[in-house]
Amino acid sequence: MLEQHSEIAETALPLADGAEDVTAEAGVGEEEDTGLYEHFRVVADRGQQLVRIDKFLLDHLADTSRNRLQQAARSGFLYVNGSPVKSNYRVKPFDVVTLLLDRPRYENLIEPEDIPIDVVYEDRDLMVINKPAGLVVHPGCGNYTGTLVNAIAWHLRDNPDYDPNDPSVGLVHRIDKDTSGLLVAAKTPEAKTHLGWQFFNKTTRRKYNALVWGNIAEEGGRIEGNIARNPHDRMQMAVFPPDSGEGKHAVTHYRVLERFGYVTLVECILETGRTHQIRAHMKHIGHPLFNDERYGGDQILRGTHSGTYNQFIKNCYAQCPRQALHALTLGFKHPRTEEEMDFRAELSEDMAGLIERWRNYVKGAANL
Repeated sequence: MLEQHSEIAETALPLADGAEDVTAEAGVGEEEDTGLYEHFRVVADRGQQLVRIDKFLLDHLADTSRNRLQQAARSGFLYVNGSPVKSNYRVKPFDVVTLLLDRPRYENLIEPEDIPIDVVYEDRDLMVINKPAGLVVHPGCGNYTGTLVNAIAWHLRDNPDYDPNDPSVGLVHRIDKDTSGLLVAAKTPEAKTHLGWQFFNKTTRRKYNALVWGNIAEEGGRIEGNIARNPHDRMQMAVFPPDSGEGKHAVTHYRVLERFGYVTLVECILETGRTHQIRAHMKHIGHPLFNDERYGGDQILRGTHSGTYNQFIKNCYAQCPRQALHALTLGFKHPRTEEEMDFRAELSEDMAGLIERWRNYVKGAANL
């Protein structure tokens, strides 16, 4: 009995509490969440003989190999009756065997595309990339080409051991299309598994810079609230009480870096990594990200009603035509050497220019 679903099924996985869910945007979420997406399901027949799951799936899946299936099992992508299994698991009658991958389903294979990327660091195990705003991370939801995954495939096109269609290698976590900053990709299954567990165990180090509406009263704080799809708008995430039973547990720490009267520059540190976590949490406390169209930050939420101020805000939106969010730092333990590694990507030009505009605005207002 064979079922192949066009729907995306999300399941939590101990791989990376850092990769974001994608269904909200073609680019997959920002602060990451390791959702898994169902690509294939088969129910074993009544007369099924006991057989290893890798051999069982080899008979049901085209264009794959036993080695790839074993790698998928090592990465936690093979499930039986809702639980992950190893490649030596023996399939029994009526077992529900599922292949879950860390990207949504799409019909086309990932092809290398000559898209320039900023590689901050690279060795034989991994690469750290500074993603520009506007670049979709994974193919899906109408964006099947022109993504960061296609760009990585081109960059590694001469590496015979790297297959961009193999889920056991590639990006370990994700950020939104219109968020800039650092991401890590694994070149080997071992590296991806090792890095994935670091995200899951919250031992990675990640800081974001965000410009938000309003003058935050405190110098810093902790936001705790479960995150789930907004029942009234499936393109948004909503925040629910921690004990509500709704959504996934999420915690964001923030610290004020600079105040500009009507907006505030903050540093956000993720304790968890959920879909649109920073964007949803900051809106929840009354401070949406500046120019975040999805969460109402593209409206003038603070300031005066003067024509001069309105024009200033329009110029700011033109300077940074996306949510003002940047993945500033990324730290982890190297999967092979065990060395602690830390990387930093300075603010992108559009966001740095936006902040400078606000600095000049505050200086000008002070001189009136």
